[in-house]
Amino acid sequence: MPKHLKDPDLLRHQAYINGQWQDAENGATLPVINPATGEDLGSVPRCTANDARAAIAAAEAAFAVWRKVPLQERGAKLRRWGELIEEHIDDLCRILTLEQGKPLAEARGEILQGASYFPWFAEEIRRAYGDVVPAPRAGVRPLTQKQPIGVVGVITPWNFPSSMLPRKAAPAIAAGCTLVVKPASATPYCALALAELSRRAGIPAGVINVLTGDSGTIGREITQSPVVRKLSFTGSTEVGKQLAADCAPTLKRLSLELGGNAPFIVFDDAQLDAAVAGAVGSKFRNAGQTCICANRFLVQRGIHDAFVRGLKEKVDAFRVGNGLDAGVTIGPLINEEAVRRVDGLVQDALSKGATLLAGGKPHSMGPRFYEPTLLTGLTREMRIFREEIFGPVAAIMPFDTEEEAVSLANDTCFGLASYLFSRDLGRIWRVSEALQYGMVGINDVTLAAAETPFGGVKFSGMGREGSREGLNDYMETHLFLMGGIDN
Repeated sequence: MPKHLKDPDLLRHQAYINGQWQDAENGATLPVINPATGEDLGSVPRCTANDARAAIAAAEAAFAVWRKVPLQERGAKLRRWGELIEEHIDDLCRILTLEQGKPLAEARGEILQGASYFPWFAEEIRRAYGDVVPAPRAGVRPLTQKQPIGVVGVITPWNFPSSMLPRKAAPAIAAGCTLVVKPASATPYCALALAELSRRAGIPAGVINVLTGDSGTIGREITQSPVVRKLSFTGSTEVGKQLAADCAPTLKRLSLELGGNAPFIVFDDAQLDAAVAGAVGSKFRNAGQTCICANRFLVQRGIHDAFVRGLKEKVDAFRVGNGLDAGVTIGPLINEEAVRRVDGLVQDALSKGATLLAGGKPHSMGPRFYEPTLLTGLTREMRIFREEIFGPVAAIMPFDTEEEAVSLANDTCFGLASYLFSRDLGRIWRVSEALQYGMVGINDVTLAAAETPFGGVKFSGMGREGSREGLNDYMETHLFLMGGIDN
C-alpha cells in the first residue's frame, strides 16, 4: 500500500496507546485484506486484554487533565484535526478504498463528511450551557453545569470507518472525554490514520487510544471496566444487545446505532425523477452496505411501473469493479460471506414469487462482488422484507392507500431511517408523524450531518449522534444547590 500514498506515515501497522505506536503484548497480528482483489494489504496487532487495560488506564489518566483544558484550546485542536484530514484526503481515500472497497468518489464524500464534525463540535461545545434554576424555596439557588462523562469506549463499523470515528470522537473530545477505540478488524487502517493525524493536530497522549484485534477480547475489557463510563457502538442489533447486557453491571451510558430496515415510500404525486435519483442514492451507495439505505421500496400503484422503469435504467448503467478504477460505481461487498447472505435473500424472494428484472447472482468480477439487482413483487413472506439486505439489491412492492403504506413501513422491529417522496404537504406531515423511525427523509435521502441528530428507535438502538443532542450524550448534568443565600 505505501506506494499508493503521498505520505506513507499515514499507514500505521501498530496500535496507538498513550501516544505511542506499539505492537500487541504477545506480538500476534491480524491480516488486512483488500476485498476487491483479495490482496493482503498488511497486518495490525491482535491486541491482548493487557493491551486494552493499558489503553483504558491511559485514557483515565488523560481524562484528569483533558477535562480541564479550556474549551477554546480543545476546539482549536479539533479544528486542526479536521483541517489535516482535508489536507491528506487523497491518501485517506486510497486507504479507505483499498481496505473497504468503495469507489474513490464515495470515499472522498465519506471522509469530507467525517472531517465536518470537528469544526462544528469545536464551536458547539462553547454553547454547552448550564442553567440558573428558579429557587424551589427561600434561601437557596440551584445551578446546573454540564461536565464530561469520562472515559468512553468506542466501537466502529467497517462500512463507514472514516466517518463513524469522527462522528463519535469529535463530540466526545470536545466535551472533555477521552477515548478507547476498537475499529472493525476489516478496516483498521482508516482509524489508525486518523489517530496519526490527531497526534499531528496536538491531541495529547491518552486522549484517543486505538486498539486493533479481536472484538471479543477488547470489547470484554471495555464493557467490564468500571473506569469506562460510556459505550458508543455502531453495528448489528444482535451485537448491540449483547454489549448492552455486558455493560449493565457497570451501568454505562449507551449510544447504540444498530440495524435498519428502511422503507422508501413513493406516492403517486411524487416527482418521478427525484424519487428515482433518491432511490439510487439511498440504495446503492457503498454497494448497499449502509444501515440507513432503502431496504424496501413501497411504491403507490399509479406510479409503480414508471418508477420501476426509471430505476431499472439506472441499475443497468452501474459499473461494477475495483473502487480504484475510474468510472466504477459499485465496489465489492466486504467479504464472501456477505455475498452468500445477499444471494440467499435474493433466491428466497425468487422462490416465493418475486420477479427478477436485473442482476440476481454473484458477479463475474470475483467472489466478493454481487450484481446490482432489481426485484419486483416483494411480499411480507419474503426474508428480504424482514431482514437487512446490506447489498446492492432493490426490492419493490406496490401499495394502494396511504394507510397501507404506513402499515407496511412500520411492520418491522427496526426503526432507524425511513424515506418518503410526495408533493402533498398534508400527506407529508401525516405520514412522517406516523412512521416509527428515528429519522425520516422527505424528498431527500441525505440524513447524516454534523448539525442534525442521527439515531433510531425500537431495535435500531438508542441515543443520538451529531447535533447538540450528540454532544449532550457525552456529558452529565450536575446540580449545585447553593444554600444560605438569605443569611
